[in-house]
Amino acid sequence: MADIQILGNLDRGGNFVEDTQKKNFLFSFVISYTETCEIPGITVAGENKELIKFTPPADAEFLHYGSCKCIKAIPMTPDGKPTPALLTKTALEAASIPHIVINAGSKIIPQIPYIETGIKFGKNILLEPALDRSSVLHAVDYGRIIGRTLASLTDCLVIGESIPGGTTTALAVLKGLGINAMVSSSMQQNPTELKKKVVFEALKRVGSDDPYEVVSNVGDPMIPLVAGMISSASQITNVMLAGGTQMAAVLAFGNSVGFNQDKLAIGTTSYIIEDKSANFVDTIKKIADVPILVVNPKLEHSKIAGLKAFSDGFVKEGAGAGGSMISAILKTGIDTNTLLELIEKEYRKTIGQ
Repeated sequence: MADIQILGNLDRGGNFVEDTQKKNFLFSFVISYTETCEIPGITVAGENKELIKFTPPADAEFLHYGSCKCIKAIPMTPDGKPTPALLTKTALEAASIPHIVINAGSKIIPQIPYIETGIKFGKNILLEPALDRSSVLHAVDYGRIIGRTLASLTDCLVIGESIPGGTTTALAVLKGLGINAMVSSSMQQNPTELKKKVVFEALKRVGSDDPYEVVSNVGDPMIPLVAGMISSASQITNVMLAGGTQMAAVLAFGNSVGFNQDKLAIGTTSYIIEDKSANFVDTIKKIADVPILVVNPKLEHSKIAGLKAFSDGFVKEGAGAGGSMISAILKTGIDTNTLLELIEKEYRKTIGQ
């Protein structure tokens, strides 16, 4: 389709598009937390440090209500750029795609119906191990159960996430598994040196390349849960990992859990692909032979500064935004120009002029 670019394995990508066109989609939204995000300067996923922990549940509430219950306004960067969940909500509603929220260690509980896993939030990897090994095993097992159940309900299971600071834990997991990756950031100026320092110190605790030891020491709860989801879901139906850097870490750990490459694709925005401070496409190629589906939301054409900023390197992706837009295009044939109009309308309704 004209508005979707395929990178990587073109045959698998073409088959994935053909298999899912005009079909049913289900969006699953995994909310989680790592105290790594509390390191000063590591993220802008929240208006201030105290509000960061509210970002995942607020994103989930916004998708459901169009407003938030746990905080007064939708999550924004300190200078007022909105959560990418605004793009996600618009795309899901435009294509009548249902969604379900999964709590995998959010520090704050969302005030909506959701699937509870009982997984604890991740600790600050600079200071201590992220998770107990038993928690990683628990997350994988629960992910398998959830993935199997949700996959049986749809032609394509889309998995998005919201976890502040997740690009740093993702980088640590990728490095710990021997993958030379550079990761994106929600900031225009990616704090690469700070991330490298945190990851270098955290990896000193890792005594081997055993994937479970790596994730328990330097990962976060979202990674093993989603890895478990794709391991079972990809045996049943098509699965799209909606996201960027964090989904690379999911794939890398997922290699030890297992998944069906023929039924799996990554869906993301062009802003992740164009990020010169990262090497997303090369990283995915090192991990698995799965296609990358890319959409350009054309936010550079927006008259709204908070949206246009996405195309200038802020936020770039998150809350499954890219994968949601790709799903809407595949299901209904809607074009990105129409989506942009709807996104601007949603922005004005939610935030104002």
